[in-house]
Amino acid sequence: MTKTALGTPEEPDAAGKRKQRSRSRANGEGSIFPYRNGYAAYVWVTTPAGERKKRWVYGKTRDVVHDKYVKLLNEAKQRPIATTVPTVENYLIYWLSEVIEPNREAQTYAQYETLARLYVIPALGRKRLDRLTVRDVQQWVNKLPNTCQCCAQGKDAARPEQHSDPRKRRRCCAVGKCCKAYPSRRTIQAARNTLRAALTNAQTEEIISRNVARMVKLPTMRKRARGKTTWSVEEARTFLESAKDQGDPLYAAWVLILVLGLRKGEVLGLRWEDLDLDAGELSVSMQLQRVRGQLIHKERTKTQESTDVLPLPAICVTALRIRQKRQEAENVARDRRWDGKGLVFTTRQGRPIEPRNVNRSFLHRCERAGVRTIRVHDTRHTCGSLLAALDVHPRTAMQILRHSQISITMEIYTEVPADITREALKRLGESLGRQQEG
Repeated sequence: MTKTALGTPEEPDAAGKRKQRSRSRANGEGSIFPYRNGYAAYVWVTTPAGERKKRWVYGKTRDVVHDKYVKLLNEAKQRPIATTVPTVENYLIYWLSEVIEPNREAQTYAQYETLARLYVIPALGRKRLDRLTVRDVQQWVNKLPNTCQCCAQGKDAARPEQHSDPRKRRRCCAVGKCCKAYPSRRTIQAARNTLRAALTNAQTEEIISRNVARMVKLPTMRKRARGKTTWSVEEARTFLESAKDQGDPLYAAWVLILVLGLRKGEVLGLRWEDLDLDAGELSVSMQLQRVRGQLIHKERTKTQESTDVLPLPAICVTALRIRQKRQEAENVARDRRWDGKGLVFTTRQGRPIEPRNVNRSFLHRCERAGVRTIRVHDTRHTCGSLLAALDVHPRTAMQILRHSQISITMEIYTEVPADITREALKRLGESLGRQQEG
């Protein structure tokens, strides 16, 4: 071996000719070379599909590229390496359409899609999946509590400047009056969990080596002051009496929601075949929900415990029998049987009830009854107290409330309502019985 005038080592080739080695190569780094304004290197890797391909790394200096090269070389010995990595946005689109939508329930897909579209993609969508760092995700999560989503999503800007209904005009963020529609901690957690679930799938597909969203901490946020969001037994009684006296077609639904603590979707999805009024039993196995513009009658409920057979207190049985007679009368009035899948609660035309209309009916009923306005979901917290006021046996109440221990149920039963309230609820049940007989 000889040296040239420049001091670069030369070696003879097979034909005896001398071949100058590149000055940019160091010992053991034969795949590192100058590229444009910096350096580049490649490593032969096995892709997740089982193919052998080159994976390139780039940098401004040889040292930077050398570190990347060595790291990539070590990773290639341990696991398959993807040669092309999508952005966060592109991967979320793929994950939602190819992994979530075909394999999960429609409601789950809708929630993931909404959170990805409104929160994750606008902030992190342009980042390449393998270049997403813990700091990137942490900074995004830290900013969310102070980011008005009306401004960020352009909600007010999408409204027309002029409209006959003042509520549908531009009125806040688009006219310089920020409404400070900050996301709740629960929403922020759900957005983070959406990204985490997608990155977990990317790990499974061996596109990335770690899930940076798992290492992120949620910011500490003050709980919003919402005031008292549950009813007393007296308020629940007043609400039910008002609905009964005014012939509310959803009276039986309010009874099931308040006395059994059923969810709105469970009540609307209830079928007559799920009821045994003679035995006083109810099986909750269906839900009715609007998902992506369609009403879906689901065959599974939120939890496995929700499919258990629940005992029906007398007030529920009586209210359901009245509902049954009313529905039969509606069928006769239409002069034809309805095709509502055997649902207990339907419109006068025999169609399933729109879940949002139940919310509106509940608010209207609160106003007419003169009780505090709360959400339908908040009535679940009144269920235990009502059962105690109706003198339902603690063991039966334990089954209705789906408690694992009787001691939990007894804590609720110690909060005994006034005798006058007990008597009023008893009279309510008796009046229903007379109404049914009549």
